Amino acid sequence: MTRIPVAVQLYTLRDELEKDFKGTIEKVAELGYEGVEFAGYGGYSAQEVRELLEQVGLQVAASHISLEQLEENLEEVISFEKELGNTAIVCPYLAPERQTEEGYKQLISVLNHAERRCAEEGIRLYYHHHDFELKELPNGKSALETILDETNVGVEFDVYWLTKAGGNPVEWMKKYQNRARLIHLKDMTTDDKQLFAPLGTGGVNLTAILSQGDNMDVKWWIIEQDQCEGPALDSVKQSLGYYLQHA
Repeated sequence: MTRIPVAVQLYTLRDELEKDFKGTIEKVAELGYEGVEFAGYGGYSAQEVRELLEQVGLQVAASHISLEQLEENLEEVISFEKELGNTAIVCPYLAPERQTEEGYKQLISVLNHAERRCAEEGIRLYYHHHDFELKELPNGKSALETILDETNVGVEFDVYWLTKAGGNPVEWMKKYQNRARLIHLKDMTTDDKQLFAPLGTGGVNLTAILSQGDNMDVKWWIIEQDQCEGPALDSVKQSLGYYLQHA
C-alpha cells in the first residue's frame, strides 16, 4: 500500500514565514515534508512561489482562500492558483457574524458558484470546518451536513475540531469518503483546556483516523497546529516524526 503523502498547513508557521518566507519554506522541506498547504504567499507572485517550491522539492497540497476572496475576486484567485500549479482550493472559515441560518444559505450559494467555476478550470474546491459547524440548524441537521448535502464541494475534515465538538472523525470520514480528499491531522490535550498539541501527545484517536484514511482516497494528510507552546518548527517536526512512525 502506498503511503499517503504528508504536508504542513503553513498557518502553523505564520510567525516564521513573516520573518523569512523563503527560508521557512526551505526548512519545511529539510524536515522531510512532501508538500505545503498555503494560507498566504508572503507577498510573492505565483511564479516566484512555484519556483521556490521546485527548488526545494515541495508540492502544493492546497491553498486556503478566504470566503471573501471567493466572493469578490474568484477569477483572480483561479488565475493565481493555476499559475502556482495548484489544483485544490479550500474555503477555510465562516466569520462569526455569518454563522446564522441565512449566513449558511449565502455560504452554500457562494460555494456552489465557486465550485462550478473552479471545476471548469480543473480545480477542486473544498470546505474546511471548525467546531461550530457541528451545531444543529433549524432543519434538524448540523451546519456541516447541510453544507455538504447542498453543495458538491469536497470536505477538508479537521480531526481536532470534530473531536472537540464531540464528533467521531472516523464516522465523518466514512460518511463522506468520496469527498474527503484532504484531512487536517491534529491532536488535542487531554486536560480541560483541550489545547492544540503535537501529534501523538494528546487524546485524538489518530490510529483509527490513519487506518480509515488507508481505506479511502485521501490525497494528503495535512499537519496543522494552530497554536504551539514552543517553537512552531519544533512542533511540526515532532508531529511529522509521529506520522512517519505510524503511517
